[in-house]
Amino acid sequence: MAKMMKVAQVSRPGGPIELVERQVPQPGPGAVRVRVLACGICHSDALTKEGIWPGIQYPRVPGHEIAGIVDELGAGVSDWKKGQHVGVGWYGGHCGHCPSCRRGDFIDCLYLPIAGISFDGGYAEYMVAPADALARLPEGITVEDAAPLLCAGITTFNALRHSGAVPGDLVAIQGVGGLGHLGIQFANKFGYKVAAVSRGADNAALARKLGAHIYIDSKATNPADELKKLGGARVILATAPSGKAMTELFDGLGTNGKMVVVGASMDLIQVTPLQLIGGQKSLQGWASGTSADSEDTLNFALLSGVRPMIEKYPLERAPEAYDRMISGKAEYRVVLTMSAA
Repeated sequence: MAKMMKVAQVSRPGGPIELVERQVPQPGPGAVRVRVLACGICHSDALTKEGIWPGIQYPRVPGHEIAGIVDELGAGVSDWKKGQHVGVGWYGGHCGHCPSCRRGDFIDCLYLPIAGISFDGGYAEYMVAPADALARLPEGITVEDAAPLLCAGITTFNALRHSGAVPGDLVAIQGVGGLGHLGIQFANKFGYKVAAVSRGADNAALARKLGAHIYIDSKATNPADELKKLGGARVILATAPSGKAMTELFDGLGTNGKMVVVGASMDLIQVTPLQLIGGQKSLQGWASGTSADSEDTLNFALLSGVRPMIEKYPLERAPEAYDRMISGKAEYRVVLTMSAA
């Protein structure tokens, strides 16, 4: 008799998250079956839930913040062993032949497969992923903590380490939420002078606890002016998904400053050519990173003590957990835990 598993799937665009039973999948050539132990719920899962991403085939199991154990190897897989702790993030492998891949820019592969979008993701007791997508999990980080580090963690870590800022530079983190609370921690551990920017005074104590040296209340003050009083930011990491808030903060950059956008939003960031030319400022978007970048993120988090703040739910409560995430009230990442034997 075929072995069965529980999954939380979406059967149609805009449909509910449904808990169903399926056969445990078999890994094909070059793929690995992972027994999922934890899976973070990301706001980007709405791309699958609501059918926003083009070409999704339904039913589809969402989830791209996956931490688990190698359970079975497909033909031709030799670099992994059964029983290894691994993770899978947004990066689900690459085609190897598009212009980006030919230049080694794998995260910008034109045909990038994505867990939970291109193939079934981690809202399940088992999932299958291309071997290229796997990242090694270091001992010393729980699977529940590792899961969000494979998305929110790698995104903020990788953006900051490639931003051009050096220890001692003023770096502003816009937003103290799912991305921002990790961005503040990484920025502090990188040796930056960290200014956290958020609306209201409620987040001030948490921001300082996470490692911010300065807290700027964008509701009570003009945040760009406050940054200029400090000499201007070398980097602003924009994590809160609001084009309006990013627009208002842009003038807080110093000479040769850069705003790096990781908070995905559909509304416009409005910056004039003069704002860019004066002081040679720039605006850049940043995607997450490859499986190697995930390993760098996890290893640095282990060494430095960076950890996500999480709320845990069992897989059986996946619809409730998704609603908690989408409400914006979670503190600050929601993680599903599994009970597969």
